[in-house]
Amino acid sequence: MEILTQLGGLVLGSVPTIILFILLVILYEFIVHRPLGRTLAERHSRTSGAMEQARSAIAAAEAETTAYEEKLRIARSEIMAAREKRLQAWQTERDAALEAARGAAQEQVRSGRLQIESSSAEARKQIEAATSLLTDQILKAVLPDGAKLSEANR
Repeated sequence: MEILTQLGGLVLGSVPTIILFILLVILYEFIVHRPLGRTLAERHSRTSGAMEQARSAIAAAEAETTAYEEKLRIARSEIMAAREKRLQAWQTERDAALEAARGAAQEQVRSGRLQIESSSAEARKQIEAATSLLTDQILKAVLPDGAKLSEANR
């Protein structure tokens, strides 16, 4: 029984220590643990919030980049279409100028042919006229009576 009495004395002596320990745990909870938990939670929310903001900023930047790339692609295609249209217009103008030059050249050739034909016809007439005169002169020179023959042949 003496052990029980000693044990009861020890338990009774440890009650103030137990109360101090419980009080210390409660004070630790209010003074250290809760503020530390709030601080850690706030830090975590700020960190994750900042990471979410960074992700959303990256997504927005990628969307904006995609939009700019699309606008750039459209602008390039419009430039290429305008360039192609301009090249076709130049090609049409060049073809029209070539056709006009061909027409003018053909007209000059036709005009030249007509002039040559006219000149050659006139030259034939002159040669024929000169031939008759020369024939008459030759006949007069060679045959004194030949002049009468050539007049009779006419």
